[in-house]
Amino acid sequence: MANQLSGPVLVAAQQVHSASTSQLHRFGELVFANDGRAYKYVRCDASTAVVSGNIYSNAAEDTDTQDLVAVAAAIGDLSIVSTTTVTVTANEYAEGFILVSVTPGVGRMYKIKGHSAYTTAAPTFNLDNDPVQVALTTTSRLDAMANPYNRIIVTPTSLTGVCLGAGVHPLAVDEYGWLQVAGVANIEAEGTISVGLPVVASDTDAGTVETIADGAHELIHRIGTALTAASTGEFGAIILDML
Repeated sequence: MANQLSGPVLVAAQQVHSASTSQLHRFGELVFANDGRAYKYVRCDASTAVVSGNIYSNAAEDTDTQDLVAVAAAIGDLSIVSTTTVTVTANEYAEGFILVSVTPGVGRMYKIKGHSAYTTAAPTFNLDNDPVQVALTTTSRLDAMANPYNRIIVTPTSLTGVCLGAGVHPLAVDEYGWLQVAGVANIEAEGTISVGLPVVASDTDAGTVETIADGAHELIHRIGTALTAASTGEFGAIILDML
């Protein structure tokens, strides 16, 4: 599963209505149905199971792996090292990213292939065919970010991340499968959902959607648009717009 430019998946190793205890696609990999629906590949969090018709988000931000002090790295290097000590499990950030937050190299982002486990130790992040493009120095600062599609959680009532998609098939804790991100979906409502109105993540019932009520569109994460009406606890048709 080398990191490279490519198009959407044409032949899926795992079907949409299935769960797997083994990873068969890259996180966030995109597949399309021939009716406008689209799906991305995810893994459940260690404490979260996926149910059909609920909305899911990435895990909450981990600030312990931000603002890391870089070790000097040359253009073309396939690893990035920090002198800042961290505690992470092996490959916790695999398929995630290193973001350079302070110059030199600021604005660049590199895909992580893998890393060892570290307990209050200085980490080395191996890059996934994504070599350093601008030389780093000890002045550079780094943020290590997990892939958002790894360890998804049910969307909380107070957002801690970004809404990624809707469950379409039950997934148990730590299992792999798909979230729907576009097209007609069957989603649980909180409050009254009216046809034609945009819907957002609910701030009172985790994993459900509600109609924008206060008009503050720019402050709320939009999920899609209602195709059918629904009341609290009912499921209705939503055209998702989460690609």
